[in-house]
Order: sequence, then C-alpha cells, then structure tokens
Amino acid sequence: MPEYKKPIPVPSFESNPYWEGLRRHQLLMPRCNACNRYWFPPSTHCPHCTSADFAWTPVSGRGKVFTYVVYHRVFHPGFADEVPYTVALVELEEGPRMISNIVGIPPDELACEMPVHVVYEDVADNVTLPKFTPTRN
Repeated sequence: MPEYKKPIPVPSFESNPYWEGLRRHQLLMPRCNACNRYWFPPSTHCPHCTSADFAWTPVSGRGKVFTYVVYHRVFHPGFADEVPYTVALVELEEGPRMISNIVGIPPDELACEMPVHVVYEDVADNVTLPKFTPTRN
C-alpha cells in the first residue's frame, strides 16, 4: 500500500467500534435501545434520551448532501494534488449527519439534496475512511 500523506484519524474509546467496522467496509452507528434513535459522532450516552443502553448497528450508507464546501486552497501538503476537493455534511437515511468527502463527481456538479452512498477508502493497513459518491438512478 502506498504511503498515505494526509492526517490519519486516531480512534477514541467511544469511536473504536466505528473504525473497526470501517476496516470491514461496514458503516456502523450507535443506536439507542431505549428510544431506537441513531447518533453520530459516537459517545457513551444517547444524545436524544441520555440512555447508556445502545448497540453498534449497521446502517445503509445511503443519504443526501445536506451542505458542502469546495476547498481551493491547500491547507495540508497531503491534499496538494487534490484541489479543488469537496467536503460535505451528509445526512444518512437513518438520521445522523456526518462530515466526509464527496468523490466521483466534479465539485461544480454537486448539489444539496443529491443522493449519495458510502464508499470505503483503505488508506493504511489498519485505517479505512468513509467517503461518499453520487447515487445514480
């Protein structure tokens, strides 16, 4: 695997199951056993009802672009060959929103409400990142 030159996330105690799922190319979210709602980012208690009773549950990986920004400046040397690139807030079908890159589409063709689905980028032996790409009908 080629050397990855961008910053690599460091899992926390709360997020470790999320990152383990990504390595298996599975998108997992905490889901409350009391109110049945999902949330992200991970934490030890449900932000909706404060219950500590939850399970890591697979989600569809489907959603829509809630909002986005196109970066034209290089803020880290690892991104030098990728400008312009898109960072979006994606709203998953299950409710949580997550920040990620949108790939597979030129930035000027992206739009809010566009349907997207997760794709997985293995960036190191032990790290996989979720990214999103448009869902073609």
